[in-house]
Amino acid sequence: MAIAYEQKDTILHVENLTVAYGEKVILQNVNIVEKDTVRAGKSQGQVIAVLGRSGRGKSTLFRALTGLEKPTSGRILIPDYSKPAANGQQPAKLVQEGDVGFVNQKYTLFRHKTVYQALWFALRNTTLTKAEKDEKIMHYLQEWGLEKNKDQYPNFLSGGQRQRTAILEQLLSSGYYMVLDEPFSGLDVGNIINVKKSFELISQSHELNTILFSTHDIELAVELADSIYIIGYPQDEKGNTINVGTVLRHFDLKQMGLAWHDGLRAEHLTCVQHIKEIMLKG
Repeated sequence: MAIAYEQKDTILHVENLTVAYGEKVILQNVNIVEKDTVRAGKSQGQVIAVLGRSGRGKSTLFRALTGLEKPTSGRILIPDYSKPAANGQQPAKLVQEGDVGFVNQKYTLFRHKTVYQALWFALRNTTLTKAEKDEKIMHYLQEWGLEKNKDQYPNFLSGGQRQRTAILEQLLSSGYYMVLDEPFSGLDVGNIINVKKSFELISQSHELNTILFSTHDIELAVELADSIYIIGYPQDEKGNTINVGTVLRHFDLKQMGLAWHDGLRAEHLTCVQHIKEIMLKG
């Protein structure tokens, strides 16, 4: 059963993105459009999964989305909330480094900073007062189950605690956008549940919060995401594979009635199988 929602302004617009290293084209003509999703009586962010076989350009796409890689052509736009809306529309800007948070698989943290100090540093560019910073940090620590770890250094944290701290660092410093590269890789069942909870906390804390993540676990992607993009190698009209990554298919799970359900149903598993078939071909 589909859950009611409406969509408002565009919050991410990837337009004809091409990334090449010298003569080697990694991604070509990638197009992504995502809008602010609104559900009545519920703060609802966006969760976007990027799937694809190894070597198809997912990491390059993430580097471009975070401003770490400049497009060879095309552009990536997000709303510019530093400017007032004009005619009901929020002005857009090109993504720059620092606009989009990035959490890698190693959950890199400052070795010489406690959890609290790291989050304080993440707020260094804000105009908040000291009291407001402290209140915000303590709110997140409590909500994310890290209050007892606030004075601990990374070496004394579990893998799940390090990951949550890394996510919070990026959330506090980068605003509404968060890219997570393989956040479920190598995790046991308990830590997978913790990451799912982190996704839920990010999504429910503000309707503009937008998570983009990659995973090789297609079932997890279908369970958690409300939008899925498959990156792979396309075929020409003769059936020959073109060894350049692009978007092979977009699954709008909201429109399909598959978003925001607990667990997987038969319809979800059908979608999983469809995605597998597309990925195997590309």
